[in-house]
Formats: sequence, C-alpha cells, structure tokens
Amino acid sequence: MTRPFQVVFVLGGPGSGKGTQCDKIISNYAEWCHLSAGDLLRAERQKTTSKLAEIINNAILSGKIVPSDITVQLIQNAMEEEQEKNKFVIDGFPRSIENKNAWDKLLGSSCTVEFVLYLDCPESVMTQRLLQRGQTSGRADDNLEIIKKRFETAQKEEKPVVQIYKDIGKLRVVNADSSADDVYEKFSALFQDL
Repeated sequence: MTRPFQVVFVLGGPGSGKGTQCDKIISNYAEWCHLSAGDLLRAERQKTTSKLAEIINNAILSGKIVPSDITVQLIQNAMEEEQEKNKFVIDGFPRSIENKNAWDKLLGSSCTVEFVLYLDCPESVMTQRLLQRGQTSGRADDNLEIIKKRFETAQKEEKPVVQIYKDIGKLRVVNADSSADDVYEKFSALFQDL
C-alpha cells in the first residue's frame, strides 16, 4: 500500500443496521467508501475459481467467523482497488481479537483507525429485521437457526474487541433500535469532523 488510509470500523450485532447506516454515510459524504466485510466474503465465495470459497462457505454456514487473514486480505484488495478515495467505513470488522490482530499486523501501519462505531440494538429487534430481510435477500444465513448462532458468535467474539477500543478511547456507541433515519442522525454527526 502506498497511500495512507483513514478508517472507521462499524460493529454491532447481525441486523443492527451496519450496512444501512454505512450506505447512508457514503450517500452524504462522497469522500468515504463503504466496504462490508460480509459482502466481500459473500462475493469471494461465489467465485468458482477461488480456493478460499469453500473455507468461507463452511464458516458462514456454521455461523462462525472466517479466518482473519482471509478477511483482511479481501479488505486490503478492495481498498487498493479504490483509486479515488482513501477514507473507508468498514462494516462487520474486526469481529474478533484475531481479526484485530491480523488487521494490526497487515494493515496497521498504513491505516489510521479513527474510531469504532458500535450500533447497540436489542436482539429481538435484530431478529425481526433479519427475518424480514431473509424473505427477499436470498442470504443463506438469514434464517432463525443461523441467526441464533450469529448472535452467540457476536456476543462471544465481538465484545472483547469493543472493549479494547473503549479502553483506548476510540469507541463511539449509537443506539440503533429506532428508525434508520433517527439512527443516521446520530451516526452521521460522528463523521462531520473527519
């Protein structure tokens, strides 16, 4: 990497609104690019020539986190492909200590993490959103059985990461159980000085 990158990580449980809020940010802040760790992984697993597809498929279908080096490599590739921008809002990453450590090792020296934005949302609201999305998304992981596993994984793996960023003063928390527009009002205020 030759350019320094400015990064905001967006975390929260499945269905907390990460993708929705990131899409709203890039609609209003043209200098930012949205990368979704989940979307990058889903795109890679569709490639018939990808050696990583089977590993990714097995992890996603069992509700587990994909190996960190794979996810970081996909994020790095996407960042490098983006020629016009050096500001990235990355949703769904880092979701574990292993993710964070891989990021720090591979990209830490070329990126400034401004903060981690955590979308705090009750599990009941997230479940309702995911089941509703599952009716039209075609995503294999939007069914009740896998949703429950995803919640368990998020609780176990993501909380320590959130705590690390809280301890170093880089955590911002937004209540995400209201309408997308209400959440965005709080969410976008954090980007105004970046």
